[in-house]
Amino acid sequence: MSGFPLTITSVGMVTGVGLNAPATCAAIRCAIDNFQDTRFMDNGGEWIMGCEVPLEQPWRGKTKLLKMAAMAIRECLQSYPQLNPKVTPMLLCLSEHERKGRVIDDDNQFFLDLQEELQLQFHEKSRIIAHGHAAVGVAMKHARRLIQEFGCSQVLIAATDSLLVGATLAHFEEHERLLTSNHSNGFIPGEAGAALLVESYSGRKNQLVCTGLGFGVEKAHVYSEEPLRADGLTAAIKEALDDAGCEMGDLDFRITDISGEHYAFKEASLVLLRLLRKRKETFDIWHPADCVGEVGSVLGLIMIGVLKAACEKAYSKGNHILAHLGDDDGKRSSMILSWQGSD
Repeated sequence: MSGFPLTITSVGMVTGVGLNAPATCAAIRCAIDNFQDTRFMDNGGEWIMGCEVPLEQPWRGKTKLLKMAAMAIRECLQSYPQLNPKVTPMLLCLSEHERKGRVIDDDNQFFLDLQEELQLQFHEKSRIIAHGHAAVGVAMKHARRLIQEFGCSQVLIAATDSLLVGATLAHFEEHERLLTSNHSNGFIPGEAGAALLVESYSGRKNQLVCTGLGFGVEKAHVYSEEPLRADGLTAAIKEALDDAGCEMGDLDFRITDISGEHYAFKEASLVLLRLLRKRKETFDIWHPADCVGEVGSVLGLIMIGVLKAACEKAYSKGNHILAHLGDDDGKRSSMILSWQGSD
């Protein structure tokens, strides 16, 4: 591997199918979802299906985002009671600023509120990454730099997001992105919080390691009328493969942020046609959004958490995995992950 590998050492999750990582991963493994009627109605007069996180109180808006993030972070840090937050940066992934109905109006204040909720203060190199789906890749890149150049031992990556907001749902329905009684080619909205703790790879066995990162921009994004050739995602995956020092054919399966729209399936298929040069009997593709719904910036962290659980419990489809994600505006990110087993 030519890059700087990062080990994912701990995970925390709060989703509509589980209030911790083990429960969420078990539900996803069994293909269990929690899709129910929400309090929102579509243009056809039917209730919109969604995947809501059932917390102890009916919190909404920024308060619920804070609660979900705090729960996931606490779970993630439980395995490291000796961790000192003051020397540990937190990279907080949030929705894109351009998203309609975004409930966070001040990112910096939200970060301060989260620290207050946790009763913790993180390193001064902490930052907000408001890049939606692609945020986890950007966060991994920043984490690599913080560890490699600034000498941080560990970096906490967290995310919280919800698409169960009236203005957000109205926008997606207007653009025929939402699964409704009038439209079958769409996603089911959800909400979630998640956290990962990463550090440099020390060579220890039984660790999930991110060995490659790549980024690209797709001109023919979901709102574009240009013909889709998957140029952006192809570039992102090529960069990640080069970073990891491997080829597409060396990988065993894929995990993606596909949440039900035909566009994303077509993009993933085109990439495979362009990059896979080795004949493979199977090249499975996992998409956890089938169970947790479309959860925005949290989905990438959930994908990594699912892989970690699958590798630890030996039900993954192999030890070398491609993960790729994309935003509505064309940003693409890709990761190569490898399970360093005991052999």
